[in-house]
Parts: sequence; C-alpha cells; structure tokens
Amino acid sequence: MGSIVTVLFNSTLLSPRDNVKLVQEQLSKKGVTVTDEQAFAVSHEYEDKMWDVHKLIGYGLAFLFLARIAIEFTQPEEEKISSKLRKASAMIKQNDKNVKEYKHYYMVRRSYMAFFLLLFCMVLTGLGMAFGRDLGFPREVFRSLKNIHAFIQYLMYAFVVIHLAGVIIAENGKIKGIVSGMINGNRS
Repeated sequence: MGSIVTVLFNSTLLSPRDNVKLVQEQLSKKGVTVTDEQAFAVSHEYEDKMWDVHKLIGYGLAFLFLARIAIEFTQPEEEKISSKLRKASAMIKQNDKNVKEYKHYYMVRRSYMAFFLLLFCMVLTGLGMAFGRDLGFPREVFRSLKNIHAFIQYLMYAFVVIHLAGVIIAENGKIKGIVSGMINGNRS
C-alpha cells in the first residue's frame, strides 16, 4: 500500500513539471527570482525524495517476498501452495455435487500463483532499476525495466481490486469467516 501511495504522490502532487510555477511563486514572495530550470531542479528534488521512500518500501517488499519463499520450503507439506494446488486439482476430478465449489477453490489457488508471479516480476524489475546503474545496465535496459515495472503495477492494482471484491462477495455469501481467518489464522 505504501508503494502505491508514493507512486500516486509522485504522479500527482510532486510532479516536477506541475510544481515549477509553485516554486517560483513561493520564492517570489520571499523576493527571490528563479528560472524555470532552477525551479524544476528544486521541485524534482522532492520527487526524488519520494522515490527514495518508494525504493525503501520496495526493499521491504523484496525481503517479505524472499521470506515467503523460505516459508514455502520450510512449512509442512499440506500447507505448501503446490500441495494445495494438487489437492484442488484432485477435487475437481471428483464427480459429485460440489464440483462447482471445487473449481472455484482451484481458481482461487491458481490466482495466488499468478499473484506471486506478478510480485516476483515487480520485485525483480524494481531491484533491477534500483541497482541497474551500479551494475552497468545500459539506458535501454533501464527504460525497459521501468516500462515493465509500470505495466505490472496496473496488473497488481487489478488483482487487488478483484481479490477484495471476491473476499467481500464470499464473506457475504456461502463462505463465512475469510477475513477473520486471514487475521487470526483460522475460520470462526
């Protein structure tokens, strides 16, 4: 959520081009006159500071992602995502009245895999941008990483909206206790 806020601030409130006149007006009130280029440099500095916050949040996200991978390898077999996918796939093959619910369960589990794939790409492209200059990435590679990172951002937004809608629908429908299960680890 924090990284979303930093992106929104940088693309709206802290956009350097939009703040040139503001910087000039504020300095003019103090009796200082600056060129557009100088005002742009000042307003760009605030944007850079916000991107630094975005990078720190990204490093935290990368750490949490790596921790989730470590947990996946160390948790009991029945709790692993791959095990849950196999279980869901086997449930679909059963020929009984609950096949619709089994398919839904399977699709939910598959969506988690899609989320982790998106998150992996987001972390990888973000780290590539953060350390690309130090690693000697050419400008074209950096630009490609930035474009991919930005595109994945919108896919992540879509996933979050769909996920929240699904949780709300399920919580108010047949599947009660999803939210409390997320918070305390079990369903009431």
